[in-house]
Amino acid sequence: MRATNAHVLCGKKRDSHTRNAVEPAAEPAQKPAPMSPSEAADAEIQDAMSPGPVADDAAPAIPHTVYPIIFAIGFCHMLNDMMQSLLPAIYPNLKQALDLDFAHIGLVTLTFQVTSSLLQPLVGLYTDRRAVPYALPTAMISTFLGLLLLAHAHSYALLLLAAAMVGIGSSVFHPESSRVAHMAAGPRRGFAQSMFQVGGNTGSALGALGAASIVAVDGQSSIAWFCAMALVAIAVLFWVGRWYKHHGLARAKRAHAAQARVPLPQAVVRRSLAILVILIFSKFVYLASLTSYFTFYLIEHFHLSVRDAQLHLFIFLVAVAVGTISGGPLGDRFGRKHLIWFSILGALPFTLALPYANLFWTTVFSACAGLTLASAFPAIVVYGQELVPAKLGTISGLFFGLSFGMGGLGAAALGWLADAKGIEFVYAVCAFLPMLGLLAAFLPDLKRSRIA
Repeated sequence: MRATNAHVLCGKKRDSHTRNAVEPAAEPAQKPAPMSPSEAADAEIQDAMSPGPVADDAAPAIPHTVYPIIFAIGFCHMLNDMMQSLLPAIYPNLKQALDLDFAHIGLVTLTFQVTSSLLQPLVGLYTDRRAVPYALPTAMISTFLGLLLLAHAHSYALLLLAAAMVGIGSSVFHPESSRVAHMAAGPRRGFAQSMFQVGGNTGSALGALGAASIVAVDGQSSIAWFCAMALVAIAVLFWVGRWYKHHGLARAKRAHAAQARVPLPQAVVRRSLAILVILIFSKFVYLASLTSYFTFYLIEHFHLSVRDAQLHLFIFLVAVAVGTISGGPLGDRFGRKHLIWFSILGALPFTLALPYANLFWTTVFSACAGLTLASAFPAIVVYGQELVPAKLGTISGLFFGLSFGMGGLGAAALGWLADAKGIEFVYAVCAFLPMLGLLAAFLPDLKRSRIA
């Protein structure tokens, strides 16, 4: 029996030696070709941006809100919009110094609008495909150089180049800073967008104040002093860019994975985006009618002085700022679809009553209309980002670009209408624009859609 077992064991050993001799040894895995430091960094960034596998039984946890990043982005948005508002402030100086007519001034505005508005969706589309963590300080460098050139532009060609550089800085800053606000928001996405947007509102107001107190007194060359603000913003945005690269990309990956577990049908996404564009049109065209022509309406309809009319406009702008601050948190609390519906359609009673009210109620109705309409935009931006979570930059660039473009086009069209039919006719027609808020009923409830 022992001999038999020994024979079997020897046979197994021989078979093992035979297999090892016949079967070729596995070739060692080839080492990947070494990458340069820049290629390695790009690979790390793209790997962080690509959505990883998500378990079906549990969604990734939503990270906490990073308040310092949100406030830093809002602060830089304030500086950015403050510096942008300096360009139209020196139009009188430029017209006299360079002997320009209104057509030349209009071309400067067109150059700025095209570079600052139309390029935003293209910037967002590019950065959705290839993450650029330090795009924000680069954008502010473009603004810095544009301001420096604007302060010393003594030819029309240099003036156009300066306007284009400031516009390019804006076109990169807005979609990318909105993306960073979304990364840092955690569960408070509406709050983050509100803080970001109210920074821009504050900057526009402070820019007008700075233009009146400094630029109007000291002239074109005084713009160089505002370059110090750009340097401060560049330093802050480099810090934000480091956070973007080392923390924000991973947070974006987790948020994208959580939102994309149950994708919506493409037909629903396209229909919803079309509705949001129409709502942006109704909001910003009506706000353009108030910001551009409200003082003229008050002077003509109530025979106010310019100073008193400006005071009523200030009350309206304060209401817009309050609406912008409150819109995001209210959307977080009650749902973005419901807030969009309420904000656009809720302004309708005030806009319909405004053309027939006395001075006191005109002030009240205009403030209420501005507050309710302004609360919609933070919710619209976040709703669009949640609708297409893989295209944060594209959606942000599209919506911010549309807000700038539609406001400018609306102001021009309403100016033509006021010349043809009178300023009171403008407000009688624009009063019906918030009725487009009825279309919000066709927006899907994203929370229910993701859960279903």
